[in-house]
Amino acid sequence: MVTQVTVAPRGSRRRIFGETGLDSILPYLLLAPTVVLVLAVLVYPLIEGVRTSTGFYRFGRRLRDVGLDNYVQALHDPAFLGSVVTTLEFVAAVVILETALGLALALLCAREVRFVRAVRGSLILPMIVTPVVVGIIFRLIYASDVGLVATLARSVGLAPPEILGRPNAAFAGLVFLDVWEWTPLMFLILLAGIQSLPVEPFEAAKVDGAGAWRTFVDHTLPMLRPTILVAVTLRSIDALTTFDQVYVLTRGGPGTATQLISIYGYQTFFQFQQFGYAAALLIMVALVVIAAAGLAVGLMRRRR
Repeated sequence: MVTQVTVAPRGSRRRIFGETGLDSILPYLLLAPTVVLVLAVLVYPLIEGVRTSTGFYRFGRRLRDVGLDNYVQALHDPAFLGSVVTTLEFVAAVVILETALGLALALLCAREVRFVRAVRGSLILPMIVTPVVVGIIFRLIYASDVGLVATLARSVGLAPPEILGRPNAAFAGLVFLDVWEWTPLMFLILLAGIQSLPVEPFEAAKVDGAGAWRTFVDHTLPMLRPTILVAVTLRSIDALTTFDQVYVLTRGGPGTATQLISIYGYQTFFQFQQFGYAAALLIMVALVVIAAAGLAVGLMRRRR
């Protein structure tokens, strides 16, 4: 006995699945794990941080609600305002230096010449090192007794410099550390931007007899501005939250010379156990970062 099997046409199968509603809910089912992860990692801590910032805690227990008092206290706290100034100076210094160096390196490595790929690979090595390890390495380099800088100074008959013992020198040393580690990021972003530029304007400039500097000013830089803006925005946001290297290298010292907002918030939370006040400080920083990101996105859309 032969059993005849009837196969439904593809269109009918689609109608059957459509009637069950699978097609309409499948995208949401696929996105559900990501949504749950974002809620657990980002949204819930933010909500909990806002709730914590409105309370007064002692020995880990919430004693009472204080509303916006912690935020008002932050605006009148000289230590917090000083850390804000130090953070802005740090961000401005590292972003300007890293953008300039990254752009120069990207322009040099944009051409397909001999050994350029090996040079590109070597330039990104500092970025792949763990920030804590970078902090330890530079702490050994800056050590006033057996550090590399002290050894080089003695070799030429100079006194070993107190890099981590003097405020200005410690701040400059921290800036140099950050520039060494994160210039490769700016280099990669700007190199990708340069390689994506159209070649027609450069060929026309070459035909017109324009030099390298004139071509850079009239063509490369204007077309590269959106990429530069993206790179500066990403690096500024990341620099505002710098913690690992500072904690390992100086822990905010000497004095408050390298006390960034992240270090001050850490000390307020873990050392002084002012949980509500520390949460208010970090929420204010988060709002500033979100506002800066929104401003950058608006500028990019306006230029486009």
